[in-house]
Amino acid sequence: MESRYMEAMLDHVRNICLALPEAVEHIDGFGHNTFKINGKSFVISGESEKGFSLSFKSDRETQELLLQKEKYFKTPYIGRHGWVSIQNPDREDWDGLTSLIQEGYLRAAPKRMVKKWNELNTK
Repeated sequence: MESRYMEAMLDHVRNICLALPEAVEHIDGFGHNTFKINGKSFVISGESEKGFSLSFKSDRETQELLLQKEKYFKTPYIGRHGWVSIQNPDREDWDGLTSLIQEGYLRAAPKRMVKKWNELNTK
């Protein structure tokens, strides 16, 4: 996969994640870009032999719904905790992915951040 494509995908993920209050980026021990809130991961992205991979925290119901779609799969090792992945997302995937990333953030965020998010986004 072209490195420009990989960088563009990572920049897109970074722009979404780091726009969320107190979210930080961390490179984990496997070289994946991991986005966290209060020390808890909500998005993991990186390269694989198949290209760009994006994984996000989800709940089991959302995970089951997404797994019915062809593009999504259970994240190896952490999928049993509700994590879902997508390989090489297309342009049309990003509106939905942005919402899923935000949901993952809210699942990992402390209650005070969820309350703040809800106040800012219900006005």
